[in-house]
Amino acid sequence: MKRFFVLVALIFPLALSAQTKLSETVAEDFSNRVAHHYQLQHDSISGYIAEQLTRSGAGGLDIDSTMFNLKNDLPALDAALKYLYQYSDCNRQRFISNLRSMNLQTNSVFPLATYTANKYKNDTKALLEDKSDFLKTYTGPVTGKQAPAAIAQASATAGTTATTSEAAAAGTTAATTAGAAPAPAPTVADTRSWEVKPLFQVRTPEQLVEMYGKDNVTQRDATDLAGTKEGEAYVIYPDTDDELEIQFDGDNGNILTFSHFPSKWKSPYGIKAGDPLEKLIKVNGRPFRINGFEWTNGGLVNDWQGGALAGKNVTILLKANNTGDPKQYDQVTGDKIIRSDLPVLKKLDVIIQSVAFKSN
Repeated sequence: MKRFFVLVALIFPLALSAQTKLSETVAEDFSNRVAHHYQLQHDSISGYIAEQLTRSGAGGLDIDSTMFNLKNDLPALDAALKYLYQYSDCNRQRFISNLRSMNLQTNSVFPLATYTANKYKNDTKALLEDKSDFLKTYTGPVTGKQAPAAIAQASATAGTTATTSEAAAAGTTAATTAGAAPAPAPTVADTRSWEVKPLFQVRTPEQLVEMYGKDNVTQRDATDLAGTKEGEAYVIYPDTDDELEIQFDGDNGNILTFSHFPSKWKSPYGIKAGDPLEKLIKVNGRPFRINGFEWTNGGLVNDWQGGALAGKNVTILLKANNTGDPKQYDQVTGDKIIRSDLPVLKKLDVIIQSVAFKSN
């Protein structure tokens, strides 16, 4: 029976053997996402990578060109992965979470995570000490850059150029005359609807465009739990905290997936990405069972145990924020089923990473 939910960033099985080389497809995907985020104002991840590449010399003489074209500079791409791993405190799960926040293809996330963790596993202490020293003088990301002309054309083809609104914002800043203080922008009330119930009744992408505007809707591949492409999905407000994914399943209804927080959407049952495990237990009315982390379907709710969410077509993916203590984290990882009221889960700061709702 066809699975009824789509989570772009779901966990699939870890590679059984160490990965020592990245495929061209995975390297290009990472390169394209870095280039896209480097064009966004105040992007913390790409800004951190760029500054570290500059200080280390790995970015070459023109850091902007390097950031927009990592796929053609493999040593710089390796260094970018190293500094993203450092940014993630050399914690594999945080590294995975940061990769997902960049909206890489699902099939790219785990190869990148395995490759990077294996490559720099013996450098953890040095990387963390370097990060501590780096942050003493780091003043924050300098992003929102324009791609060089040749690269910009290729990026446009790959769909990685900055959005119209971002370009307009950059143009406004550049047009500000020297020495003249810009007039404060008037506060504009947000009149958009954040109710999700109407989205369960939508049946075509054209309806989405009519409701939210063509600049706020984009198409992506839908994937199943194993990372296999399974049709297409549409994303409302892509690359923002309010990103929402919708997959049309004909007469079987729609699937709405939330993986970003904080979010303005008024989601069913009041459940959102970022909510703590304790809230989910309260909504369900009783403890439930979870697949062990870092394994097949890791972190997914396995059984609602007859609670309020049983049979309601709600799919939850959980993640642990505090994974630094192996003795604690190892209790809930691997091929096992765990109870949601296990005391160690509170110490691990488990929250909702993604939530999918399917209309009945």
